[in-house]
Amino acid sequence: MKKTAASKKSAAADRASTTEEAPATEEAPAARKSAAAKKAATAKKAPAKKAPAKKAAPKRQAPAKKPAVVPKKATAAVKGVAPAKTVAPKPPRGESRTALVRRARRINRELAEVYPYAHPELDFENPFQLVVATVLSAQTTDLRVNQTTPALFAKYPTPEDLAAAVPEEVEEILRPTGFFRAKTKSVIGLSKALTEDFGGEVPGRLEDLVKLPGVGRKTAFVVLGNAFGRPGITVDTHFQRLMRRWRWTEETDPDKIEAAVGALFPKSDWTDLSHHVIWHGRRICHARKPACGACPIAPLCPAYGEGETDPEKAKKLLKYEKGGFPGQRLKPPQAYLDAGGKPAPPLGAG
Repeated sequence: MKKTAASKKSAAADRASTTEEAPATEEAPAARKSAAAKKAATAKKAPAKKAPAKKAAPKRQAPAKKPAVVPKKATAAVKGVAPAKTVAPKPPRGESRTALVRRARRINRELAEVYPYAHPELDFENPFQLVVATVLSAQTTDLRVNQTTPALFAKYPTPEDLAAAVPEEVEEILRPTGFFRAKTKSVIGLSKALTEDFGGEVPGRLEDLVKLPGVGRKTAFVVLGNAFGRPGITVDTHFQRLMRRWRWTEETDPDKIEAAVGALFPKSDWTDLSHHVIWHGRRICHARKPACGACPIAPLCPAYGEGETDPEKAKKLLKYEKGGFPGQRLKPPQAYLDAGGKPAPPLGAG
């Protein structure tokens, strides 16, 4: 019996020891699982570490975008050339109507200060002489007309005298003006019209003047503005050229230019405006080579740089009193002489 009890105790002890050791055998797989889980976690985290490297790639490529910017050399090249033609600011292409009016009127004020003595550059003593001289000025200079008309008016002082003239004799006098046959026909024709239709007097209305042979709107406004004191815009070749350069209008037809420019100024300014523009065109803003470097309105001119911009070289391009040379009139107004202007020489002199 004792033996059996002892054996029972021994068996119980063996079972107990077996039971206590079992967990030890189960911990090993758990540890392995835990280790495996850590490795898996590590493996999963590893790609996450590489991900930032991929995101950082664009940052590394950022410097590659710099060449897309305009190279410094190109900018330097532009800067090196630009000053020659960008000294004067250009008005914006989309210039508003109000801005255009202000700029146009400012230009006229500036020119009024430059040419306070501006006047018609044809010699005349009465409306008849002015209308004849203006007709003769087509396709020639006022200077050549002024050198020619003294002989014409000395022989034919009135419309009646010129209307009865022998065409060949008039042609000989007018030969220096060019197109002398056509001009002879016009001045004799308008003299006859004045004698027959207007009692030998030059009419003071536009609608009457344009009916005279050889007289268009330009000639009519010259006569109205300077012989009768009635405002008018004279659209000659100088006026047309400057209107395009100053971008006052895009019109090319003289009548449309007249209307467009007239709308920018009060009517009382029209005659003097014509003088200012024409004088500037003859003295500084020439057709072939304007003297931009000597121009008093350069900061307001969109066409600055079309001509000579060097101040010293530009001064050599100035004409008439601005360049120290004689003017176009043989008998200029005293104000012109006081400003340093010189009378033109008579025909055949020097």
